[in-house]
Amino acid sequence: MDQELALLESLGFTLPTPAYIFGAIVFGIIGFAAYRFGKKTERHYVKWLGVVLMLYPYAVSSTELLYAVGIALCGACYYFRDR
Repeated sequence: MDQELALLESLGFTLPTPAYIFGAIVFGIIGFAAYRFGKKTERHYVKWLGVVLMLYPYAVSSTELLYAVGIALCGACYYFRDR
């Protein structure tokens, strides 16, 4: 197992930190809730922001960037909730 991890690390692959996994799960749940809310109330901005919240952790590799983008997207969902 250690040899396999060493091989993957030599190829540039690293395991995500627990903080990254926690953030990805939390923002995914918030995104799902925003998607459902936007779909139910026909608020398209919130619906699509929810989709982005669910999918963006796949494109971001930095933990700090994950939280920064997630907080910004949550703020956008809050801003567009009544529009």
